[in-house]
Amino acid sequence: MSIRRFRGPVVAIVLAAAIAAACTTDTPVPPADRSASTTSSAEPTSGATTSPSPAATLTGGWPEETFSPDLSAVPSRGDIDTSVLRGDAPDRQVIDDSAPIDPAIGIDNLNHIVIVVLENRSFDHFFGTYPGADGIPMDANGRPTVCIPDPASPGTCHRPYHDTTPVDHGGPHGNIAHEISYNDGEMDGFVAALRSQGNGCMKHPDEPPCPAGGPGPQGQPDIMGYHTDEELPNYWRYAEEFVLHDRMFAPVDSWTLPAHLFLVSGWSAFCPDLEDPMSCESELAFHGDPRFSDQWSGNTWDPTDTTPPPYVWADVTWLLYRFGVSWGYFVGEGSCVARPCAQYQGIETAPVQNPLPGFASVHATGQLDHIRPHGDFYELARAGDLPMVSWVMPVKNWGDHPPDNVLRGQALVTKLVNAVMRGPEQQWLHTAIFVVWDDWGGFYDHAKPPIVDENGWGLRVPSLVISPFARPGFIDPQTLSYDAYLKLIEDRFMEGQRIDPRTDGWPDARPTVREEIAKLGDLARDFDWSQEPIDPLVLPLWPVGKPGPGEV
Repeated sequence: MSIRRFRGPVVAIVLAAAIAAACTTDTPVPPADRSASTTSSAEPTSGATTSPSPAATLTGGWPEETFSPDLSAVPSRGDIDTSVLRGDAPDRQVIDDSAPIDPAIGIDNLNHIVIVVLENRSFDHFFGTYPGADGIPMDANGRPTVCIPDPASPGTCHRPYHDTTPVDHGGPHGNIAHEISYNDGEMDGFVAALRSQGNGCMKHPDEPPCPAGGPGPQGQPDIMGYHTDEELPNYWRYAEEFVLHDRMFAPVDSWTLPAHLFLVSGWSAFCPDLEDPMSCESELAFHGDPRFSDQWSGNTWDPTDTTPPPYVWADVTWLLYRFGVSWGYFVGEGSCVARPCAQYQGIETAPVQNPLPGFASVHATGQLDHIRPHGDFYELARAGDLPMVSWVMPVKNWGDHPPDNVLRGQALVTKLVNAVMRGPEQQWLHTAIFVVWDDWGGFYDHAKPPIVDENGWGLRVPSLVISPFARPGFIDPQTLSYDAYLKLIEDRFMEGQRIDPRTDGWPDARPTVREEIAKLGDLARDFDWSQEPIDPLVLPLWPVGKPGPGEV
């Protein structure tokens, strides 16, 4: 499979923390990088490089296959504009990382947007006591004023507490759990959701790492726990030096798969007629209904299925292709992209965090070869060849899905950020890194999410912006969701074209053009292009100790 080399002046990186939908208890170790020059050591050694780097050497052993536009993958009904798929591919946009920063052009200084997505943590769980943020309600003595009732013990309620244990059991985080937790806007049903639906460690309490976690000092379920800079010093340091969002809401009031579908397409749907995108209707579960068995054999579709890709509505890669924008979606080396899946060896990213192989538009435009292994991200960052848009997903047990050890997730994020910061200085100057999580994971959060359409938004999640021109120490109070990432990509690289069935050439039945929601904030406000650029902040991977064997 071939990959185009990417060059350009501005890099924007979005780290969104996304974890597998179901708890995993085995503990495979992610493979080391292919090149020692891209492997972060336990202690930082240097910042961005100033001399040219050699061209990237991409991951050996990854199946090499070149895909071409495939008109047969286009749904036969729905008036899709296939003219762009006929003849030569659209001209590729050219970016120049050597160009000076010009405050007058704003986000057009960004040449690279990298989005890293972890899983299943609420804002209050990670930043609920961060100074100045809209965190856990406290009295003058620093004692939480909220107390969440426990239906298992009438008359008992549980207050948030400082959870110093890096292993959390978490709670249920599907659409039903959201409704119970939300409780008509009272935000007091989190313990009730746990009691009614349970979690993975309640079903398998003796399987590692579950025994390392447990209730709080007064017997509180750990969904009421919050972490501080004692456990998560790197995240808090990023917030201090760059930008923290304290009103970033998950895009949907459900779990990982719908969140990732929204991440790349602004919608989550089931399409009864795979030849007609207008047949699609909003879907938040993807399992438990016999109608789904006609399109996939398990709980959800993945590339191992012999059935056709089930996501036939438009996604952002359709627009990226039309506008000649380079992109990469980076996953574990064992993640299946195309059959036969046995050709992919190594640790994998959960299929629900890698939905692009299921989109008809990715097959129609011949862009499956843009889904690449983690090793390629490190190599491209080192060589100054990052694409204009990158999404980076974690691998199993390293993505913060409870009971994942949060020190592992922090190490993975730190290694990704360090890789960009250690790359060429010109690339760093044109880079923005967004780190985000995909849903609340069952953990308490006090902020009531806005309702923008039939799908959400969901509960609040942690979110960071890391860039040399991010406003230092800024706590952004704008109301945001994943839709803001799509908006930024579209505004920077596609002249503001939205994933809009009226104008994007791929009509579908989505209820809302999410990027146009009036209350959605604008990520462009997180940057000050006239300030002195912030130096790279290369941090240690394990600042509070390493939780066992294995390397990131």
